[in-house]
Amino acid sequence: MSGVGGQAPGSGVEGPAPVTVFANPRHDAHLHYGPEHRAILDLDRHASARAEIMSWPGYRATPLIDLPGLAAEAGVARLRVKDEGGRFGLGSFKAIGGAYAVLLVLARAVRAATGEAVTATGLAAGEYRHIVADITVTCATDGNHGRAVAWAARTFGCRCVVYLHERVSAGRADAIAAYGAETVRVSGNYDDSVRRAQHDAEQFGRFVISDTAYPGCEDVPRDVMQGYTLIAAEVLEQIADGDAPTHIFLPGGVGGLAAAVAGHLWQTLGADRPRLIVVEPQRAACLLESARAGHCIRLDGDIDTVMACLSCGEPSTLAWTILDAAADAFVAIPDDAAIDAVRALAKPHPGDARIVAGESGAAAVAALLTLADLPDARRSLGMDARSHVLCIVTEGATDPEIWRRILEGADRYRPAR
Repeated sequence: MSGVGGQAPGSGVEGPAPVTVFANPRHDAHLHYGPEHRAILDLDRHASARAEIMSWPGYRATPLIDLPGLAAEAGVARLRVKDEGGRFGLGSFKAIGGAYAVLLVLARAVRAATGEAVTATGLAAGEYRHIVADITVTCATDGNHGRAVAWAARTFGCRCVVYLHERVSAGRADAIAAYGAETVRVSGNYDDSVRRAQHDAEQFGRFVISDTAYPGCEDVPRDVMQGYTLIAAEVLEQIADGDAPTHIFLPGGVGGLAAAVAGHLWQTLGADRPRLIVVEPQRAACLLESARAGHCIRLDGDIDTVMACLSCGEPSTLAWTILDAAADAFVAIPDDAAIDAVRALAKPHPGDARIVAGESGAAAVAALLTLADLPDARRSLGMDARSHVLCIVTEGATDPEIWRRILEGADRYRPAR
């Protein structure tokens, strides 16, 4: 096991170091995608999810954007960004996970009651409204997942209750409430809100649409992750033959998106898949620390970070099953790096496109830029001036007030909630 960058090998993520890189000692590019992995993500379920989501009104593949100026700054041959800010007008990739899972929950309920199959189009048109109107879906969120679940609930005609921990901004809370969801504030952090949502669901008979898996809650998170695999499939269609990236950087959080991308590429490309680099905040690097420990761990203490949608202290059990073998490395970055990346994308080099990225969405680009001046860390990732890098920008300005404050250089990014 090794830690490189601004910290000594074997040290933790706390401290003044600019970045921590941890190479995954259990990664093996030639490892077989086994039954324990297929039980979580497989190509047949991917095909079903893909066909369903692509049939929804407003679907379009999110763009893959070349940024040659930023690539030069990062010291790589090519940088492409998969910009998820335009997904179904919701501002993030979460729509293809949370909304897809809501649909499946409602479809199963209708089938159990009537024996009939149901489609998203039928539900949106009001079919079986007499059944779904009495169903309540619920979730915990840092902002984006709750917005996707609330959107789906309004679209398909069921009720929705979303739990927000105390650090979720007012702007993100208002965006969820705008879709008609009831919002509940919870003391503590994201993991506390997950537990409260589960507790209340058991008490009131609600369906939990969780994007993180834990004992007793794995079926729905599996559906959420299967929806996310669409991102990897789009990337494979968007790149030309012989022009595949050598490295993919993407935000971690509980690991659902990272595992979905890793699992899909593992199944379709095998040992030829790009290196997968998972990026987390220093304060909330639960995946990196789990990799260091060799098993899922829960972080104690303060996990608050400006990368609000990555403020997660405990990995998804399903995601970890895949990432434990599939992730090449984990990178933990400070808040300042994310802030700088938001500004770099919004105020681009000449010739580069302008990208509106939220503070969590910019994390992948932030890690790449931070590594530019760390030759030892770059070598540990097999990255050099010939590398072709893909970064997943997972969200746009999902709280416009925070985004504005960042661009203006405000000392305090988050408005009072």
